[in-house]
Amino acid sequence: MAQDPRLQTAARALARSRRLVVFTGAGVSKESGIPTFREAETGLWAQYDPMELATREAYERRPAFVWSWYEHRFGAAAAVTPNPAHTAIAELERLLPQVTVVTQNIDGLHQRAGSSDVIELHGSMFRFKCLSGQHDGFVLADFAGQDEKPPRCPECGELLRPDVVWFGEALPGDAIDRAQALSADCDVMLVVGTSGIVYPAAGLPLLAAEAGATVIDVNPERDALTAAADIFLQGPGGEVLPELVAAVRQHLAG
Repeated sequence: MAQDPRLQTAARALARSRRLVVFTGAGVSKESGIPTFREAETGLWAQYDPMELATREAYERRPAFVWSWYEHRFGAAAAVTPNPAHTAIAELERLLPQVTVVTQNIDGLHQRAGSSDVIELHGSMFRFKCLSGQHDGFVLADFAGQDEKPPRCPECGELLRPDVVWFGEALPGDAIDRAQALSADCDVMLVVGTSGIVYPAAGLPLLAAEAGATVIDVNPERDALTAAADIFLQGPGGEVLPELVAAVRQHLAG
């Protein structure tokens, strides 16, 4: 793909960028071995619909069961490593003046790859808050000594829950507000591994396009955002992005 004129056009746009937003979805994490949320889990969880577990009602009804499902996901996420897509995105931060990652993923892999400015639209499975939301910002070490599952909030004793967005819940206001503001002000948006069907997150590339930014869509197949993109680069992020970043380096050196 390195000689693909579309990739070279995308690389030139990135090399000129002063305010880049990288918008990522579950396809990026899938390349590290984390199943997308809408795919069937394997083994013990194959018989359960994940969407039935990711609600407040399900947690209140069967807290120990839902917590055990999240423990399964904690372990799966902790066992994998960032893939070449994550590391290529982190490399862009070292090459360009301003790069912000806006992600729908909750696994922390962008941060582990070296990206320093990451907006987590759907929260993080490695942060916790009490069920009422009064106390938040807890990490696993804060309740490592507790035998009870789910663990209790160290501040108020209420059940803790993962600090993620469940079905029926709004996105964190500060996260979506900042993501929308940056999308409306960026000069390039690089979209990687998202289906483009989960709103309001899927509206961010449309905001960027309406504001005149160059939108580059990277995905193995055409998606709901491809029609709004200026450039579509077909292929997995882990294959396309390293070539794209190498081309950006050449243009900057050039």
